[in-house]
Amino acid sequence: MGIVDEDVVKVREMADIVAVITQHTQLRKVGQRWSGLCPFHTEKSPSFSVNGVEGLYYCFGCRASGDAITFVREIEHLDFVGAVEWLANKFGVTLRYTDHDEGASRKRHRQLQETLARAVAWYHDRLLTGPDAGPARAYLRSRGFDRELVDANQIGWAPDGWDLLARSLHVPDDVLVDTGLGFRNKANKQQDFFRARILFPIFDDQGRPVAFGGRKLPDAEGPKYQNSRENPLYNKSRTLYGLHLAKADMVNSGQAVVCEGYTDVIGFFRAGVPRAVATCGTALTEEHVRSLQRFTKKLVLAYDADEAGQAASERVYEWEQRYEIEVSVLGLPSGSDPDEMSRTDPEGLRAAVVAAKPFLQFRLDRVLDAADLATPEGRARAAERAVDVIAEHPSPLVRDQYVLQAAATCRLEPDLLRDLLARPRVKRPAERDAQRRTEAGGRRDGSGDDDPFLSGLSARPVAPLGETAEREALRLLVGRRAEIDTWLCAGLFADVRTRDAYLALANSDVHAVLDEASTAVADLVNRLAVEESTADAIDVVVLLASEATRRTMRELERDAAQSDDPLAFSASMAWLSNMNQAIGADEPDLDDLRELIDWIDQHAPA
Repeated sequence: MGIVDEDVVKVREMADIVAVITQHTQLRKVGQRWSGLCPFHTEKSPSFSVNGVEGLYYCFGCRASGDAITFVREIEHLDFVGAVEWLANKFGVTLRYTDHDEGASRKRHRQLQETLARAVAWYHDRLLTGPDAGPARAYLRSRGFDRELVDANQIGWAPDGWDLLARSLHVPDDVLVDTGLGFRNKANKQQDFFRARILFPIFDDQGRPVAFGGRKLPDAEGPKYQNSRENPLYNKSRTLYGLHLAKADMVNSGQAVVCEGYTDVIGFFRAGVPRAVATCGTALTEEHVRSLQRFTKKLVLAYDADEAGQAASERVYEWEQRYEIEVSVLGLPSGSDPDEMSRTDPEGLRAAVVAAKPFLQFRLDRVLDAADLATPEGRARAAERAVDVIAEHPSPLVRDQYVLQAAATCRLEPDLLRDLLARPRVKRPAERDAQRRTEAGGRRDGSGDDDPFLSGLSARPVAPLGETAEREALRLLVGRRAEIDTWLCAGLFADVRTRDAYLALANSDVHAVLDEASTAVADLVNRLAVEESTADAIDVVVLLASEATRRTMRELERDAAQSDDPLAFSASMAWLSNMNQAIGADEPDLDDLRELIDWIDQHAPA
């Protein structure tokens, strides 16, 4: 199911990528391209380039790239369909769906979201004005919640009535159930799910309500927290409380803080750290990490990261490798939490965020701080426990640096700890997965090689990728195809990356390559598409042919040196030498150039 392909193409054609991007960063026209500061990472010098004709962008700093749909997906954090709909609405394109149920499904989602939005407003107003909400207001004030915080987070109050919300909303049973707001009871009447609780609305990353977290008052009966059940809009393993408010500061600061509770998140905001989120009654999951790494590469855990031991460590280290993130841990005074510190010592809470330690450093310090280092026996036990913790990390380079730390603390020779570390251990799941991916030639995300440039390419040696004639030829092929297309052949490209990009572009247009080619080819083509070429096409072709001719002559020389009849190669070498001189003239003969390129095309290795 999805949007009709022709309508997606129409959206791409109608979308003015320059107009879309200038809503987020200023662009200045440079030649036929546009340039500005990248909206995806902090920088002082412009490295972000836009090709308005082809509708593509590329950042030479963080390598963000794509078309208008990609830009909207990344900047607005939407899925593909959502991004196309966003652009269609902006540029007046009517969309059709491949399945007639698709439109109905999306309408259903909007209905549920609108119902939840009405519930958020109703509960919030009840907290502010309801006589029965007096104890809730008093409790919130005692926890440092002023009117501004209550409004900013749309905190509400669910009254202690059977069906007060249901009677106010007037929605069908299925809507009440699918939103998690209520159900049909044994008396066959609609009944509210939340009663006598302070409610913290939970929003998706676009600020659309999906669920609630309910906290009882201190003296009330029942469990402390009651959260919405999962529903068509809400999956707790994917949802992060506060993300819609925190994502902007995550991008600006380059960091996200992950907490355990709703009030901890609000506490960080209160203390001037508006980049905190909380898991919704579950441990941090890979889905959470995948969501956060769209905004930042640095995660700070603001809870006890040592409780789950080795199993949790393996997941963290695997996530660090797979998503190229850094995980640190916040150290707080014993018995305190972010909510409390935001009221009693906000400066200390901010300082703790700055001083957060890398995950392995935090765990190692826990072991060494708890050890008895006064005796040789105590230091030996501490060293053994430290090595067990260090061994969990998959990188030998990282492990060895921490071995040096532990050895210094325990007053032992590092080689003794290295010997301990080298003892056979049961292979951890993260190591087994990494080994399987390596053996399968897979990337960390399971889609190709570790190096995105190498994904989908052949196993031939890869030459260094510099500012070569090959890349200039590709720029011309993208921007001024008619001038160079008929002159090119695969044999002119020695670098495996540029050759694969040429083969892709020779048979397709730019957008088809970006949609269908390997990650490496798509990345290279996207980058070159935003770089304007001012070179003369024939000059570039001459340079390509000359370089290809010299490569061929070197190969022939090697073959001749190993042959029983070296003279058999002399005629070809002489002809190539003469042709190379001919095309190197100030005004090369185009017939000679064509003849040489045709020869290269026929004789170049496959």
